[in-house]
Amino acid sequence: MHEIDLFRHSAAIDPHLTIWGWEIPVYLFLGGLSAGVMILTALLARGEPSERSRALRWMPLAVPVLLSAGMLALFLDLAFKLHVLRFYLAFRPASPMSWGAWILVAVYPAALLLAAAGLTAGEARALAGWRPLAVLRLGAPLERVAAWARARRGALSSLNLGLGVALGVYTGILLGALGARAVWSSAVLGPLFLVSGFSTAAAFLMLFPIGHADHARLRRWDVGAIGVELALIALYLLGLATGGESARQAAQLFLGGGYTAAFWALVVILGLLVPLALEAVEATRRLRPTLVTPALILAGGFALRWILVSAGQSM
Repeated sequence: MHEIDLFRHSAAIDPHLTIWGWEIPVYLFLGGLSAGVMILTALLARGEPSERSRALRWMPLAVPVLLSAGMLALFLDLAFKLHVLRFYLAFRPASPMSWGAWILVAVYPAALLLAAAGLTAGEARALAGWRPLAVLRLGAPLERVAAWARARRGALSSLNLGLGVALGVYTGILLGALGARAVWSSAVLGPLFLVSGFSTAAAFLMLFPIGHADHARLRRWDVGAIGVELALIALYLLGLATGGESARQAAQLFLGGGYTAAFWALVVILGLLVPLALEAVEATRRLRPTLVTPALILAGGFALRWILVSAGQSM
């Protein structure tokens, strides 16, 4: 009889299996939020700039800010930070991370050009006269870029729509590609994170001073997104519960296990059902919108990613 002893020690995972900390949920949340803002602003950009609130026309400028904050969190998580440059030295079609790295680069110019397309001629002229731009002699180039972008608003909105969908799906595929973790091994995560990003982006936009018609349109879209998100969560749990042994054990984390209370209270009830009811009441009774509903949606979207990342590392 032969006896084999295997010894392993890693400070990162001994005596537990958790490697990813707060940085990854923050990155996934801000990436999904950025994707949703791109999709919504692209859909709203189909009309004339004068038909939209100024806050919505300028909202594509928020995409680089949100995405940069998320990428900073991801950068902080990297053990070998200088290796990030390797993502841009090659392109691997079979790697979700490679796709994501290049999508992130394409998002910046697309969002900035859509923001330029949302400027009226008067706003572009006024912005060109802003002293810092005038000193750097960037006023005239800005006006030319804005005019060029306005003439191609339809193409730019389509580009932002496509990149927004790709970015939103990627945040879910990033986890779904790690099949060794039963909680993440689901094809539903890509659509779920995309719809969740759309819903949180609608909530984010409703925090700003926008017109009544714009708010009603965003609320209507958000109600539909919440309904789809609830259906996808049900499909996700059903897929785990009817899968193999490891999948059924993963389902138990949300159906009686350690993450049950947090998942159902923070994500399903406070993050989806309560905002859905509040938005329905606002629409039917024509009440003045409050900040409570969008705040709950944003908190629920972040809780969804935090819980899934944590649960996936618990078994």
